[in-house]
Amino acid sequence: MPHPSETSFYRTLPLGSDAGLRRRFMVVDEALQGNLRFGLLLELLDEVAEQTALAYVNRFHPQAWVVTAAIDNIFVRHAADVTKDLICQARINHVGRSSVEVGIRVEQPGDPANHIASCYFTMVARSGTGADAVSVSLPPLEYDGGIEKNRANKALARREEYKQQQAALQEPPSREEFLMLASLHQAQDDIGFSGLLASRMRVGAWERMYPAKEYNPQMIFGGYLIRRAYELSAICSELVAPGRSIIAAVNRINFLHPVRLGDKLHFTSQVVYTTGSFVCVEANIERLSRDRTSKALSNSCLFTFVHVDDDLNHCPVPPVYPTTYAEDTRYLAAMRSFESIIAHHAII
Repeated sequence: MPHPSETSFYRTLPLGSDAGLRRRFMVVDEALQGNLRFGLLLELLDEVAEQTALAYVNRFHPQAWVVTAAIDNIFVRHAADVTKDLICQARINHVGRSSVEVGIRVEQPGDPANHIASCYFTMVARSGTGADAVSVSLPPLEYDGGIEKNRANKALARREEYKQQQAALQEPPSREEFLMLASLHQAQDDIGFSGLLASRMRVGAWERMYPAKEYNPQMIFGGYLIRRAYELSAICSELVAPGRSIIAAVNRINFLHPVRLGDKLHFTSQVVYTTGSFVCVEANIERLSRDRTSKALSNSCLFTFVHVDDDLNHCPVPPVYPTTYAEDTRYLAAMRSFESIIAHHAII
């Protein structure tokens, strides 16, 4: 059986020496801290995860391919410097029946190295095309020592933790949460209320999937979809953050339905929760088949942005006010998800 060390994959972006690449990854043509297009980095990370998983899968199934099933929470530890090389170090941590978890560490060289983020992608091995596509079984990894076994155990723990978080999100509001939501609604009845209504903090876009975007057989690359959702969400966050808005965290993303050639996609982003200097934006990707007979939610994402000045100091943002029951539900879910992230990372 293969060992995790045999699955390592490295990708370097020569931002320091390639002026054209550096310009492609810039948000604005200015000398700013954190001036890196994070959406483009997300697309790259999905490609790195796909190549890492595919190299393993093709050892046993040469004709198989892989798709992204989920992206675990990504916490951005430090802002990236677009003038320095970016290194992605990937390795398979755990192999399930037909899935693999790929861990990727993103950093920039230096003394010490600048650790940008660590992220985890769940990829599923498939064979065949269209309706005939099926999952394929994979042999497990053999672990050399405690570190590798510990990584595998953490992969299993992340799956269990996600299940628990999803169950917690379905819980009805606590007394404190109910009173908080009630106060937000009551404030809207005050004379002279001028707060930001959640219903007005949204943007949307449509796009058709052309053959040029094909990645796997008759399917669209998941990394491209997430990049588009992120870029729209970044624009949406600026409806609340009057200054500069940069990414702080990506909550888990599940790929619910594949997007196929000819589909029309409806991208929507809405600010659902704010606190302090943070803005949580929910993004949904809905696919409509070419013959207009099939409609489904492809992806649902939650991005957490932070409002900063040019020196990356945190700046406050105004609260948003939910009005409907659906907006209350999204507000509460985003708040719980945000609190779950800060329980693991000191971002306030």
